[in-house]
Amino acid sequence: MVLNSIERLLEKYDNGETSLREEEQLKAYFAQEDVPPHLESYKVMFQYFDATKQEQFTKDVPLKPKKYQLYRWISVAAVAVLMVSVYMLTDTKQGLDSLSHEELMAYNQTMEALNLVSTKFNKGASSLNALTLVSDNLEKGVESMNYVGEFSETTNKIFNLSN
Repeated sequence: MVLNSIERLLEKYDNGETSLREEEQLKAYFAQEDVPPHLESYKVMFQYFDATKQEQFTKDVPLKPKKYQLYRWISVAAVAVLMVSVYMLTDTKQGLDSLSHEELMAYNQTMEALNLVSTKFNKGASSLNALTLVSDNLEKGVESMNYVGEFSETTNKIFNLSN
């Protein structure tokens, strides 16, 4: 009778359906000396659980200080400095209307100089496009010359002119 109830509890235990009270009954049963031979593996398992339950780790675990805390504070400070500088730059930005006559003339002269540089740069870039076109055509010509050389070699082989 007891063996049948233990076997049912073991089946529940294997399915993970036992309560803590039922597991205590299994532990008490397998702590006995007389266990049927077909349940010996369970006896060893429950004895192992009891033995490991009483083990304690006695070595010291060295704890390393966390270095990433410093990096976190540095990144927070960098973001704060960036936000303050952006605020200061946008806060002090002035429109063209608030400039004096001399400042407005300097601005206009600077814009004219930059437009001149831009125009010259664009002309230089278009000249480079022409050079690229010439380079591409030159490469095509070299390929055509290679075909002529291959044709010449082939005709020499056909007519045995290379001897």
